[in-house]
Amino acid sequence: MSKIRIAGYVKHSMVNGPGVRFVLFTQGCPHFCHGCQNPETWSMQGGEEWETSDIVALVKQTGYLDGFTFSGGDPLAQSGSCLLIAQALREEKHIDLWLYTGYTFEEVWAGAAGEDAKKLLQYIDVLVDGRYEEGLKAIEGNCLYRGSTNQRLIDVPKSLQQGTAVEFVL
Repeated sequence: MSKIRIAGYVKHSMVNGPGVRFVLFTQGCPHFCHGCQNPETWSMQGGEEWETSDIVALVKQTGYLDGFTFSGGDPLAQSGSCLLIAQALREEKHIDLWLYTGYTFEEVWAGAAGEDAKKLLQYIDVLVDGRYEEGLKAIEGNCLYRGSTNQRLIDVPKSLQQGTAVEFVL
């Protein structure tokens, strides 16, 4: 059994990716972005500890889902546990997976977030990458699903296939 520390979850969200999504807010973030909307998620000691299998079971029991989103904190601070959840959801639920991180795609691919983070990419459909920059704060409508304009929506399968970041087209 593997554990994950979470700040919370939302069973039906329409703001963390397209459609109706289950959003898991992981606990812990190494970036400490100025102006972050979730600073309570920074500490690795906060939140609650859950079994990853219990998270998967909760998602499976939740109806009317188009997708699942890892948010935080930074999910890559617990990439091994997120990897287990992503693998199980791919096998059992067949929904698309998004992940928000302060790392760029290039940093993750280079190993800056660890080997499990690189493995996790194999299961992610869209990576919303880059640190939140308060001076580049998104204004309603100018950058859908992102907090600041420097952040990108990365089509992970295409990026892995081409060996370079490919932006996701909505």
